[in-house]
Amino acid sequence: MDKAAVFFILSLTFLTSQINCQEAILHISDESTEEEFCILYNRSWTPLPESLEAAVPYPLVNMTSSVLCDPSGVRPDVVKGKALVVMMGECAFSEKALIAQALGATTLLIASNTTLISPSSNGTEYTKIQIPLALMKYRDLVESLQVFGDGMQARLYAPISSKFDASICVMLLISIVTVALGGYWSGACERERLISGGGETSGDKDGGDISLYSPLKVLIFVALMCGMLILLYYFYYILVYIIIAIFCIASCTALFSCIDAVLDKVGCDCGSFTIQKTNFSVRSLILAAVCISISVVWAVYRNEDRWIWILQDLLGVAFCLHFLKTISLSSFKICVILLTLLLAYDVFFVFITPFFTKNGISIMVQVALGPGASGEKPGSVVEVPAGPQTHTETLPVVMRVPQFSAWAKNLCWMQFSILGYGDIIVPGLLVAYCSRFDVWINSTKKVYFFSSCIAYLLGMITTFAVMLLSGMGQPALLYLVPFTLITSATVAGCKGQFRQFWAGTSYEVLESSQEPLLPESRTDHPIDAEPC
Repeated sequence: MDKAAVFFILSLTFLTSQINCQEAILHISDESTEEEFCILYNRSWTPLPESLEAAVPYPLVNMTSSVLCDPSGVRPDVVKGKALVVMMGECAFSEKALIAQALGATTLLIASNTTLISPSSNGTEYTKIQIPLALMKYRDLVESLQVFGDGMQARLYAPISSKFDASICVMLLISIVTVALGGYWSGACERERLISGGGETSGDKDGGDISLYSPLKVLIFVALMCGMLILLYYFYYILVYIIIAIFCIASCTALFSCIDAVLDKVGCDCGSFTIQKTNFSVRSLILAAVCISISVVWAVYRNEDRWIWILQDLLGVAFCLHFLKTISLSSFKICVILLTLLLAYDVFFVFITPFFTKNGISIMVQVALGPGASGEKPGSVVEVPAGPQTHTETLPVVMRVPQFSAWAKNLCWMQFSILGYGDIIVPGLLVAYCSRFDVWINSTKKVYFFSSCIAYLLGMITTFAVMLLSGMGQPALLYLVPFTLITSATVAGCKGQFRQFWAGTSYEVLESSQEPLLPESRTDHPIDAEPC
């Protein structure tokens, strides 16, 4: 894999966020027909019943010819005891609600042809409002009028959504399986290198492998990542398409590598043929066509929420696996430096940068969701398009699993549980190092590998538990880095191998020549044979 592509993708693997939605359901019916639509409301000051049975039906009056910023021209007997629909605009939501309430309306629905924005809970005016207030799409009202005519009954309710969704379990399974397989693959490749190459350094045998062995290079690498994130913040609309193109190429290459390794393992060979003295593998050609097709389909339909997440997760898993196999950290010292710096990077760009941005949204969240997204704004403001609109391009750097409860409703928009590639790759690099260290010391029980996998699993469980208890998205590295680093160091200390675990391989690499400092005759000995 090209080093530049690796850098660009890794620079974007920490971009995760969560949107706190405030959706409710508008149930419209007559004597024979009923339909339901999505509406937005503010739960902090608009009380809505939790079930359809508890909701009181009211006749729905269409007054979208008015914005209801002035009560003149509205007869109280027309709206009294009814649910009123008016258009958005010209005055605040609270002003409309107070006028509707004074006219005797029981419910106020504000229709919009543009983006729906749920109002933030603010000021004492809302304490005077005693009727439900919600926002709906104007096209939903038009559809209702075509189906029901003027004899509509409206009921508003907001079902309780459980904090826990089964998609969390799926996300947990994807993350732990990817980290474990990536670490195992890295160890297997290291074992093959030691057997076939006599302990050659990473990169000597496999030209695609990249090793991080210098603390200075790690510092420069993290600094470049910071610069890349800032460039994306200011030039998002240009760079996002470059990142999408890089992702397509990198993930296609990674998927080919992963499937090709599996086919090698099972011994699948479809033969070869020669054209003008050039030998072609039938298996490689078929596999390349399949991988390119998957990547192209994702690129074309990347904004289709209903099913494209499956391909994105497939390409993402393949990318992470290939990354963990390709990138190697030479010592636990490098692991500590890299993971600590990336943890600080994550925390700074999530929690500190909102104090410096104009809209109060962190740079990382803004880049992750795109400039057109609302993110986590004060007052949990939610923005929903009132009609079909062009999707804001987002960076393909997260695993996405639809929340099954929201998927079952199928009323508003799909909500996803998301996990950044960085929350898999960064701790996965340490797991891969532990797997290679087991190879270096000829460990048959793979203590370092299994203990680091268990630590990663516990860190992910802790992350999800804190997220569910707090109701807020969490930077997973805040929990994964301490769990994995402390566990690995503890195991090395208990086994009396901490100095070897800290130093890494049985040889070091020269900065200038990248040749072993020790004679090659000594590089194939196990680490525990070397004097401490």
